[in-house]
Amino acid sequence: MGRWKQNITVVLASASPRRTELLGQAGIRHVVIPSSCEETISSVVPEEVVMELSAQKAEDVYAGYEKEHPDEEFVVIGADTVVASGKEILGKPKSEEDAYHMISLLQNRTHQVYTGVTLLAKTNEGQKKNTFFECSHVAVYPMEEEEIRDYIGTGEPMDKAGAYGIQGGFAIYIRGIEGDYNNIVGLPIARVYQELKKIEI
Repeated sequence: MGRWKQNITVVLASASPRRTELLGQAGIRHVVIPSSCEETISSVVPEEVVMELSAQKAEDVYAGYEKEHPDEEFVVIGADTVVASGKEILGKPKSEEDAYHMISLLQNRTHQVYTGVTLLAKTNEGQKKNTFFECSHVAVYPMEEEEIRDYIGTGEPMDKAGAYGIQGGFAIYIRGIEGDYNNIVGLPIARVYQELKKIEI
């Protein structure tokens, strides 16, 4: 298995600056090509949803990259993160009221954050695919209505699953976490690195 080979092109199928930062922290050089596919889901089970969407993103970017670089070996990383409170899956809020609804569900409770990852590699032996997910548990302190409104007023929740960023202003409301912190940020980077090492190119 050994170390990850740095000479292989890694393509991140996401425009998320947080995912780019995590790959950078791991020393994984990469290019960013966001997926533009129409996302469709056939499940309401959080772990199935994130794995399905991560695969769709990876496959979309893989097809485009392979067309432009037919002779190159490469790996595409597709990822998708959702927050689940009870049986409700929370994606990115569509409005401030939507964000308020989500944060109201999360305050004073423990919820789950699921990130699905698909590694799609083009190798000498053909295409190799590995899809997996990680789940972290996040406990949130009670929040007053004014605190929720103030946080939404920062604009931070609007592009994040579950309407909050654990690495931002919402950190003061986090009672504790169980599982991988980076998974909550958007990419379980340690697991990604371990799975990349298994790819024989």
